[in-house]
Amino acid sequence: MTDNGTSPGSRRSLLLAAGSLSVAALAAGCGRPAAAPPGGPTPGCVLAVKAGAGPNYSGPGRTRSDVTDGRVGVPLRLELTVVRASAGCRPLAGAAVDIWQADAAGVYSEGRDTFLRGVQVTDAAGRCVFRTIVPGWYAGLAPHIHFKVRPDSRSETTSQFFFPEDFLREVYAREPYTRRKAPRSPNAHDDRYRAAAGTMTLAPVAEGGGYRAAYAVGIA
Repeated sequence: MTDNGTSPGSRRSLLLAAGSLSVAALAAGCGRPAAAPPGGPTPGCVLAVKAGAGPNYSGPGRTRSDVTDGRVGVPLRLELTVVRASAGCRPLAGAAVDIWQADAAGVYSEGRDTFLRGVQVTDAAGRCVFRTIVPGWYAGLAPHIHFKVRPDSRSETTSQFFFPEDFLREVYAREPYTRRKAPRSPNAHDDRYRAAAGTMTLAPVAEGGGYRAAYAVGIA
């Protein structure tokens, strides 16, 4: 399958990511009250990019935290905090967050299959958690997880998360990813990855037999 999106020049800001807090700090603190108190500000937002939903978006998925549906792969706990940048980066409660991605073989669910798709609604601290796997690669694109934030029925923000190449090399040396030959530099030739300039790149940390990654997503 192929994926699509807007050209790098048109991918401007409807999406913002946490700025003054590093991703590593978010990974250490996300899920704890001290990281983003309910109703309190999340300091610092910086301008980032948006991206198209691609041809594999099939509309809002099932409301659930665990989206694996038995799909094998290296576990990934994705912890997201949604903030409203125009309101001083305050946590946004009640926002629907969709994710969808490929499995370890680079395949998306279709038709009645729903693996690796799901929706969560942010809590009072703007947080939601997905239990998924590290995605595989396909079509020469940088491995990624799509997401869409819908704060209400009239607006939405769509983008995608990427992964560091050293992390991908480590993961792709494990089963079931070793069943295919992994690309040597999976991010190098993807113009969407280059356009994001690292802004949308996760920083996973080891947790048990898998990884955990936290990210603060700001919407205008």
